Amino acid sequence: QVQLVESGGGLVQAGGSLRLSCAASGRTLSRDFMGWFRQAPGKEREFVAAISWSGSSPIYADSVKGRFTISRDNAKVTVYLQMNSLKPEDTAVYYCALRRPPATFYDYWGQGTQVTVSS
Repeated sequence: QVQLVESGGGLVQAGGSLRLSCAASGRTLSRDFMGWFRQAPGKEREFVAAISWSGSSPIYADSVKGRFTISRDNAKVTVYLQMNSLKPEDTAVYYCALRRPPATFYDYWGQGTQVTVSS
């Protein structure tokens, strides 16, 4: 089993920055992929970014490329999402998740952290 705990959400003005953290505990493996997703009110959950513990190139949704950066600290078993140039449309609950290949789906999820960007 794996447990994921997000932190770092909050209220920020448009153009500001936030850094989210996701601490993983339990049985994590180097081949695991860690992803960030978000869900805005009335909308479906959407992919934001992902990275593997082994250092494969991170991937991003087009909507956040150039503004968000995903990174990891293997020693702390923590994944981060640095969010810059935030926009009101980035407002959502952000979730951390883990995918364990060969699975093609994310099957461990955190509880989520709220990010609100005011205009």
